[in-house]
Amino acid sequence: MTTPVITVQHGTVGYDGRPVLRDISFTVSAGEVVALLGANGSGKSTLIRAVLGLVPLNAGSITLFDRPLRRFRQWERIGYVPQRLGAGGGVPATVREVVASGRLARRGVLRPPGRADRAAVDAALRAVGLADRATDPVATLSGGQQQRTLIARALAGQPELLVLDEPTAGVDAASQEAFAGALRDFVAGGGTVLLVAHELGPLRPVITRSVVVHQGGICHDGAVPDPAGHHAEPDHDHVHPHGPDEPAGLWSN
Repeated sequence: MTTPVITVQHGTVGYDGRPVLRDISFTVSAGEVVALLGANGSGKSTLIRAVLGLVPLNAGSITLFDRPLRRFRQWERIGYVPQRLGAGGGVPATVREVVASGRLARRGVLRPPGRADRAAVDAALRAVGLADRATDPVATLSGGQQQRTLIARALAGQPELLVLDEPTAGVDAASQEAFAGALRDFVAGGGTVLLVAHELGPLRPVITRSVVVHQGGICHDGAVPDPAGHHAEPDHDHVHPHGPDEPAGLWSN
């Protein structure tokens, strides 16, 4: 029997009277790697933010680890990587310092880092292929390496669930491959993943299920759709409907 990690039931989100998500229901079970797919503006990132409690629901409910979101407090069980913002943020921090900040939710702010904290940071740096850049300022890294640093920060907290918002958008091929490898290792260790993606690329073999969001609703929940025609070309790997009349034909089983 699978254990639900995320459960969304009839979730609705709107801004200023304008609906963004309409009657969304889906479950992510332990060990799954679920990709939220869809066109820009479809509501994917809003759904991620709602799951994390960053955006309030207008209706419906969300449960994390069998606990209603409004009562959930065990945030160390979740690692979150937002859309690419730049890991440096103008602060002259090293890669290791940024990654080490991912331990704060687990060890607390007042307790100094110990051996377990340092080991977790080292493992996270190795997982994303940045062990050799640990002492470098984050500002000197490429955009893809900065994104890997943010992923390592989430991994350092040793979460049970990773939530990622377009983690490979606009990053180089080497960073995409490194991230795919880190994701495989995380899941092999018992982790669960929910990620937003516009293009799958090297992540495709890692994804166990896809949920396609179109105009604020779910139009597909199941296997990752295979690209067809020009979508199968290397530079056009995104899987989402392109027109208002396409979802029923493209995504129905």
